[in-house]
Amino acid sequence: MACEKEYHEIFHDLKDKLQFQFHRPYENAMGPNSVPKNELVVSSKMKRAAVLICIFGGKEGELRVFLTKRSKNLASHPGDVALPGGKMDEGDVDDSATALREAEEEIGLDPCRDRCIIIQCKMQNLLSVVPVVGILSRVEEFKPVLNADEVDVIFDAPLKMFLEEDGRHKCVEKEWGKWKYGCHIFDFEWDQRNFIIGGLTASILIQAASLIYQRPPSFNQNLQDFSQLQRTLNSIN
Repeated sequence: MACEKEYHEIFHDLKDKLQFQFHRPYENAMGPNSVPKNELVVSSKMKRAAVLICIFGGKEGELRVFLTKRSKNLASHPGDVALPGGKMDEGDVDDSATALREAEEEIGLDPCRDRCIIIQCKMQNLLSVVPVVGILSRVEEFKPVLNADEVDVIFDAPLKMFLEEDGRHKCVEKEWGKWKYGCHIFDFEWDQRNFIIGGLTASILIQAASLIYQRPPSFNQNLQDFSQLQRTLNSIN
């Protein structure tokens, strides 16, 4: 496990990388057809959501991230793998507050007790889902308490996995209306169980890993040009 000094260095290194990149995006992180920032939908609190990318140091010094498997009893996306998070409440002062509140509700993460340091960030995506990066400095003291109504399992995966072209990754073509797009899927084994990480969760973690490790993924992201779709969404909001 990393010592306190090492976590302090990790935090400042990630903070510098992330804050720099959010002012000057890593040009290869999202590919040439990513949606320009000025075309992103600006939504009210009722339409916003935030997720927590909770990073910690593994036993070999590697960066890892917590993920959850949503309860099969949920109305939306039952059984899917996701990052802790959810919709913004009127009482949330910002996206970080939303992500931390949802993480506490879902997995029992207390940012004060568990020493989770937050880096406010915004990544580009077509939806109003804001990733918030947190660094858990004492993972051995974190004792997850799962909300059985929302979460079936909590597990962790190496962050660098989302940049590697190996047997765990594949890209499948999907359609939404007349738009076709590539959907990245990672087949990951943890504690003798298999988890499928895909959709927006995979996309967010690919981008986060690209920014943190300062390199593009080794696979072709196959991102489509959604600018026309974005203009259509803007016109109806």
